[in-house]
Amino acid sequence: MLSIEKADVCLVMIDANEGVTEQDTKIAGEAHEAGKGIVIVVNKWDEVEKDEHTIDKFKKDVYNKLAYLEYAPIVFISAKTGQRVNKLFDFINEVAKNNSMRVSTGLLNQVIDEAIAITQPPTDKGKRLKILYITQASTKPPTFVIFVNNKDIFHFSYQRYLVNHIRKEFGLSGTPIRVIVREKEEE
Repeated sequence: MLSIEKADVCLVMIDANEGVTEQDTKIAGEAHEAGKGIVIVVNKWDEVEKDEHTIDKFKKDVYNKLAYLEYAPIVFISAKTGQRVNKLFDFINEVAKNNSMRVSTGLLNQVIDEAIAITQPPTDKGKRLKILYITQASTKPPTFVIFVNNKDIFHFSYQRYLVNHIRKEFGLSGTPIRVIVREKEEE
C-alpha cells in the first residue's frame, strides 16, 4: 500500500462499535511489517456505553487481536464531537520521534549489560550465549545489530526480552524494533 510506504506514522483507525475487524488486522500488519510508527485510534468512543472497566477491557481486546502491536499506544476519540482529537498530534509527534531515535553504541551496550545482569543468556548443551556487543544500524524503525558468539542458542524469547528491555529503557512506544543477529568469534 502506497499510503503506508509514504507515511512516517500510521494511524490504525478502529470503530469502537465494531472492535478490531479483519481489515484492521490486515492494515495494521502491513504498517508493522513496513516498520512504521503506529498509533491505534479508536473512533466513535462517544457512542460506547461505559463503566469504570470499559477502556481496560477494550484495550485488552485490541491487544489480544493485534498482539504484535502491544508497543502501539491507543487513543480513544470521537471525530463527531472532537473529543481528544487534539491529543492525536501529541501521540503522532511522540511516535515519529521514537521511530527515528538513534541511541549511541556505548549507551546501548550499557543497557544490554544491565539486562544480562538481571536475566542471564540461555545455555545449550553446556554452551552459554554471549552477547558480545550491540549497535544501532538504522532508524525508521530503530534497527539494532547484536553480535553473539553463537546464533543457534540465541532463543527468540531471550531476543524478545532484550528488545523489551531496550523499549522500556528508551521509551520507544509506537515503533517496531528490528533486530539483526550476527555471529562473531570472540577475540
